[in-house]
Amino acid sequence: MSIESSPPSTPGVTREPLHARHIAFEAFRRSDGLFEVEGQVTDRKPNNFTPPSGLRVVRANEPIHDIGLRVVFDLDMIVRAVSTFIRAYPYRECPGGGESLQALVGLRIGAGWSGEVRKRLPPGDTCTHLRELLMPLATAAIQAVNPLRSQALLDATDANGKPLKIDSCYAYGASRELVMQRWPAFHRPVRD
Repeated sequence: MSIESSPPSTPGVTREPLHARHIAFEAFRRSDGLFEVEGQVTDRKPNNFTPPSGLRVVRANEPIHDIGLRVVFDLDMIVRAVSTFIRAYPYRECPGGGESLQALVGLRIGAGWSGEVRKRLPPGDTCTHLRELLMPLATAAIQAVNPLRSQALLDATDANGKPLKIDSCYAYGASRELVMQRWPAFHRPVRD
């Protein structure tokens, strides 16, 4: 598989494929009210490959790595569960490289995520590729849930039933069109 949006190469220069890495993320809303993001990395080479251990040969276009994880979190972005899979790997020890990710349970996805991941998952205790997936996984989680979180913020009201979003910024000023469209009872037209 090649990158579809790749610009054309320099005219007259040929290319020889050496390696293909594919990284994908998908986010889901679960029926129990929680959310999941799954991430996967797959590495392949177009030729037979012998990992440095020399214990086996990975056939051309077969995965050298097929590794992934699932992070379950709530609307407050708190990690509730982590699971991993390591289906293809170069070294006999690799399958144990996901156990340390349990240290992420209870961590909040958001500001400070990368630093906490590095602190909680030392390189010698964690599969490098699972660790690498965690940074863009956070972005995927935020992009998936932010529209839902935004809706919850829009729907929040004070003790009198007035939406908290009103007068929280210029666009949501009580005299603005957004307020008139969404909450006509709370719209205050500008007086001349």
